[in-house]
Amino acid sequence: LSGVEDVPIFLHKKKPPLAESEDLDDEFLSKPMASNALIEEEKARPIQIVLANEDEHSFELDAAALEKILLQDHVKDLNVVVVSVAGAFRKGKSFLLDFMLRYMHNQRESWIGGDDEPLLGFTWRGGCERETTGIQIWSEVFVVDKPDGSKVAVLLVDTQGAFDSQSTIKDCATVFALSTMTSSIQVYNLSQNIQEDDLQHLQLFTEYGRLAMEEIYLKPFQSLMFLIRDWSYPYEHDYGLEGGNTFLERRLQVKQNQHEELQNVRKHIHSCFSNIGCFLLPHPGLKVATNPYFDGRLRDIDEDFKRELAELVPLLLAPDRLVEKEIGGNKVTCRDLLEYFKAYIKIYQGEELPHPKSMLQATAEANNLTAVAGAKDMYSKSMEMICGGDKPYIAPADWSVVTRSFVNTRGVLPTTLAALANLVMGVALLSLCVWAYVKYSGEFREVGTLIDQVAETLWEQVRSCETVFASENGLVDFCKL
Repeated sequence: LSGVEDVPIFLHKKKPPLAESEDLDDEFLSKPMASNALIEEEKARPIQIVLANEDEHSFELDAAALEKILLQDHVKDLNVVVVSVAGAFRKGKSFLLDFMLRYMHNQRESWIGGDDEPLLGFTWRGGCERETTGIQIWSEVFVVDKPDGSKVAVLLVDTQGAFDSQSTIKDCATVFALSTMTSSIQVYNLSQNIQEDDLQHLQLFTEYGRLAMEEIYLKPFQSLMFLIRDWSYPYEHDYGLEGGNTFLERRLQVKQNQHEELQNVRKHIHSCFSNIGCFLLPHPGLKVATNPYFDGRLRDIDEDFKRELAELVPLLLAPDRLVEKEIGGNKVTCRDLLEYFKAYIKIYQGEELPHPKSMLQATAEANNLTAVAGAKDMYSKSMEMICGGDKPYIAPADWSVVTRSFVNTRGVLPTTLAALANLVMGVALLSLCVWAYVKYSGEFREVGTLIDQVAETLWEQVRSCETVFASENGLVDFCKL
């Protein structure tokens, strides 16, 4: 892909339509990566994969749309990197993701683009009303070569803003939980500072993390990046990652004089994320905040913001910085991610927030489903190699010979064993009847004596075998002692 200018232009005043599952036809699935670059450029758009029902305050997974993205032939078996941005509404999450798209299309030093290029991609606009609902994913899966030579699939995910006037606490928690559980890099987008309620909103999910950690002895979530927008205190902590990490260390520090609840929040966050960082981003400028016609052109953005943004995006998306998604210590492919989405969405469809134990069970269920799907796919591929449609058929004459041979021989051994068992049983019953007659009538005493001798011999053989077996077990137990 040559650059962000190849993506269809959507003006900020007109929303680009979200792609429905039927909009992505079979060609989007079946074409190889090299031949469908133009198709992807024409069709790349945000696709709603988790639909929000505002009346019932519930969420539904559009599995068909997600399948068309994750099960493309050139990405379905690649390990996946999921970069998700979550946080309060109207704080610039989609705006940030569009710069990530620009970087993915043009990974050079000048990736940030020219001063007069409008910002394209995920729908965004100025104003005070929310724009994104549910969870959206960019339809184009980026295949990146890592420095070690492996290929990974990179997904960019946008989420519904939390704490707007139309969402309940459960709605906000559901979206945040889904994005955290399915992402390898979770960007927690905050404004101006990290307040205590921001940390407490994470506590519900760190509770799940603590439980999962007890089960698998690993930290359940991977990378958490606190992104502080509109940072106004560079004289205390410099913009960027270094100043952000220093600031975060102070915010997450556990102190003896803190209340136990505050200490627990910080301990849980540390115990549930493998890597935690913080980046301080300056305000983009008054032209961005107050101009209703702002369309993302760099000439309207302050230099400080552009400089720090040019540091932030590669920090998350550079090939040597990509974090592959892992669940339970195992790397997740695009095919696996589909099953995890299906399993996780079920536990959030009730009226109450799920118990952490149900989340753990959903993870186990998804693990089993991904194993089944992988085994089925391997079986199908193996059978296709052996007797697929492009393989020669067996001649009818040979097929008849093989079938006749199978019919003639399939029951030989079982029939022989059955006849032998019937013979032994018949002899035993006949001997029992003769012995009973001899004892009752007194006739044929020699025959009765012979039967008694045979029975006694067999019984002694059985008892001797039991004695040998018992002595061997006793010797083993003695050696153990």
